[in-house]
Amino acid sequence: MNEPDGRIELVRVCKMLYDRKLTVSAGGNVSVRLEDGTFLITPSGKNKGLLSEDEVVRIDKDGRSLDGGKPSIERFFHLALYECNPSVNAVVHCHPLYCTALAVRGEKVNCSLTPEGIILLGEVPMVGYRTPGSPELVEAVRKECAHMAMTMARHGALTQGGDLIEAYNRMEELEFQAGLQILAAGADGLPDAEIRKITDGA
Repeated sequence: MNEPDGRIELVRVCKMLYDRKLTVSAGGNVSVRLEDGTFLITPSGKNKGLLSEDEVVRIDKDGRSLDGGKPSIERFFHLALYECNPSVNAVVHCHPLYCTALAVRGEKVNCSLTPEGIILLGEVPMVGYRTPGSPELVEAVRKECAHMAMTMARHGALTQGGDLIEAYNRMEELEFQAGLQILAAGADGLPDAEIRKITDGA
């Protein structure tokens, strides 16, 4: 993706996240990989629902700002995921209510309650609590980089995708699964045999 299109799409996805109540105020951060090997990421401390294209920050692979903007302090776990997964071109991190409620309780999101959860998300690990923006959090996220969705204890949720819409869709589905888990407390997941049939056919 080129830079002008990337800025337009990133702002659009941030507004979708905000409108769907998947993030609030300045919470979370979103990034996209550009065709020249640099990245666009949301700025630090800006309301995602009110973001403008010129506020988006372009960074290099080391996390340095290339346009004078102040990038999110959590840019380094975005960069770790891009380094681990060459096919990933977008990362979404936000604080959806149900995902975060489970993460505060120390519970993983169980995506085996419906076929869609299995197909779109699979197993969703929960990263143990680390200080936001810290190297320790970066390394904890890196260890789970093979998973396209994860939660972070007392922090929120994180999804990856081949593009911004795929990463967004995974976040929306992850929050649906977390809400379903809370509302249907105690419900069993699909049987292992059915899960194998679904994953074999996916």
